[in-house]
Amino acid sequence: MSDVDFSVEKYEKHRHAGEILAEVRDEAAERVEVGVSHLEIAEWAEDRIRELGGKPAFPVNISIDEEAAHATPSIDDEATFGEELVNLDIGVSIDGWLADTAVTVNLSGHDELTEASEEALDAALEIVEPGVETGEIGRVVEETIDGYGFNPVVNLTGHGLGQYEQHTEPNIPNRAVSQSATLSAGDVVAIEPFATDGAGKVREGSDEEIFALDREGSVRNRRARQALEQITEEFKTLPFATRWLDVKRPSMALKRLKRNDIVHGYPVLKEEAGKYVSQKEHTIIVTDDGCEVTTRSR
Repeated sequence: MSDVDFSVEKYEKHRHAGEILAEVRDEAAERVEVGVSHLEIAEWAEDRIRELGGKPAFPVNISIDEEAAHATPSIDDEATFGEELVNLDIGVSIDGWLADTAVTVNLSGHDELTEASEEALDAALEIVEPGVETGEIGRVVEETIDGYGFNPVVNLTGHGLGQYEQHTEPNIPNRAVSQSATLSAGDVVAIEPFATDGAGKVREGSDEEIFALDREGSVRNRRARQALEQITEEFKTLPFATRWLDVKRPSMALKRLKRNDIVHGYPVLKEEAGKYVSQKEHTIIVTDDGCEVTTRSR
């Protein structure tokens, strides 16, 4: 037995974030249908998180077909769902303590690809316990996805979750690696297999709607200054969307902040062969004898 006290406030807040997130993820997924607006789903989910007592840990990601991550609607986005593979990636923060989850809503008929990432996550969760190497988790993910005849996306990983830090050590690979970290009781991590019928790697696209603060700084432009005040007070170091900023011409304000190396953007990540990507993700607390899944459906 470890000497970790799983009843301390940090873990209670991770759990609370996970409870809210499980409910919002399931409700949001049910609302994804052909003809429904991307912006409507994103704003509904973000508002619902706030209603339930949390804050969005990052903008709701809505990735379509070959997109794997970092896609979120713009301010006046008019896109609607078609017969597509839709990945919803959603996060909740309670005082900076996080939960992160993702699910693929299959409107495209790619049943086996959707199932491959789900099964890979289930297989990974079964082997989690203190002392397990993250490379071993990657091996199980890779073998499960290979068993369906698909490839894992190897340059995307799961990750640790810190206070106001969405991606911390350890990385949880989606393939077998020889050198990796060892999980310990008390670790809070997100495991997120991505499966594809493509090459198994993503590349950066040109679109950016999600940003995060790199450092505090000063800018002359009034709107950029107003945007920076909101970012540092409201979002801190967590990612935010252009559409969340309460300034006129937020894209211009962000360009100035980016030029001054105060914020950085997250380009949309796409499967490099242009093929489909499915994703499934849970947040877990590593316990003395396994793991507690904080984002499981209640």
